[in-house]
Parts: sequence; structure tokens; C-alpha cells
Amino acid sequence: MISSKNNSKIKGIKKLLSSAKERRVRGLFVIEGIRLVKEAPPEMVEQLYLSESLFRSGTFETDFYNNMEVVSDEVFQSVSDTVTPQGALALVRQPSWSLDPSELGDGCRLLLLDDIQDPGNLGTMIRTAEAAGVTMVVMSEGCADIFNPKVIRSTMGSIFRVPFVVDDLVSVVEALKAEGVIVYGAALDDAVDLRETEKAEKLAIVIGNEGNGISKGVLNSVSGKIRIPMEGRVESLNAAVSAALLLYYFRFFS
Repeated sequence: MISSKNNSKIKGIKKLLSSAKERRVRGLFVIEGIRLVKEAPPEMVEQLYLSESLFRSGTFETDFYNNMEVVSDEVFQSVSDTVTPQGALALVRQPSWSLDPSELGDGCRLLLLDDIQDPGNLGTMIRTAEAAGVTMVVMSEGCADIFNPKVIRSTMGSIFRVPFVVDDLVSVVEALKAEGVIVYGAALDDAVDLRETEKAEKLAIVIGNEGNGISKGVLNSVSGKIRIPMEGRVESLNAAVSAALLLYYFRFFS
């Protein structure tokens, strides 16, 4: 049992939690919480850590995991990224996907994220993407690190089921259009009411940065600009809310 906060494995967990560079170098990320750990495919779990109290309770099945360590409750508390630790934490190998626009069939739906900075927004959009049947999420290099602990928590497990890539969005948009994908950018100026758009068999939606919207290069490359109708004096909606409305509209109501 690990009972020292100076244990090298404990220090390694803390580095993974705090450093995106460390996560990239090691190809790992940290998940915490009983439900989230159980959502992770066991074959992706590099190392499982259970608090002493959770392990002794016998309520967490460990037979599916190759490597498991018990950690004293005090030490687990020191490494936990949550206010009330549940006693389960795991190091997970980062998944990897690739995007080939030529393989996208009719009915595909893609979500393109341009410099989304808020981890909560990013995680919520990944979760919403799964619920709305999105084929893949494409993020610009300026987006928050998808393996940030706050992003992971916000995905509620969707991180393991929604394919995603990080790429240059201008290049991606051009490649998608070449394969017949209609790419709509969510915008305010010179944009068409989404209710006036035509049904698209292949569709991608671009959501821009929380403060600045879609970058000029990406906006100039999209097939068209669309806006969400609003009443009152509200000018815009939260990025994650906008993504949810657009994804659901084009999946279920258009």
C-alpha cells in the first residue's frame, strides 16, 4: 500500500494532473471517480488506484484491471482533484483517431471547435456531441487540452466514445467541402437564420472562441454563416449552449 505523499507514483499523478506537456510526453491522462473509472475501457487503463477505504469495502470490482495499487486515504486525498474523493483514480492511455473526409458517408455530422478555451465548455460539447450523434469532433490547436482534468470530468465518460482529432481547421474545412460536406459557421454578422438553411446529408458545424467567435481564416472558408434566432436583448449564447442547439436542430428537427 502507498502511504507516503512523496511516493514517485503519487508525484507522477500530480504532474499529469497539472501539466499538459507531461500528459503529451507520457501519452496518459488521469480520470477520477467511481463512475468515470468504470466508464473507461479496462484495456486503456494503465494503472488503477483505490483508496484504502474503498478497497476494504469490497464494492469496487478489480478483476478487470491488470495493475492496481491501494493508497492510504490521506495520500489519496492529497492527490485527488475533487473536493470529495470517491476513492477511485486511474491513469489511462490517450486514445487516437484520424479523420479521412473521403470516408464520411451520408448522415455524417461533425463538430469543429475553433480555439475553445474554457475546459467546462469543451467537456460539455464533447458530451453533447455524443448525445446528438456526432461522427467526430475536430479541434483547433488553440483549444483547451482535451485531457485537462476539468474537461474529462465535464465529458462524463463521452471522452471514451466520441472520436476526436486536433488539426488545422482551415485545411479541414476545405477538405470537407471537397467531399460534399456543408460546413456552417455559427456567427452573428451577415448570418442566415438557421431555420432558413437547407437540409444537408453531410454537415459540419463550427463553433468559435468564447470571446472572439470563429477566427477570420476559418470563417472565410465555411460554406455559410448561420445564427440562432433570439429574442430580448441577448446578443449571443454560451458556446456550449450554441453547440447543443445547433447539433440538436440539425440532427432531430431540420
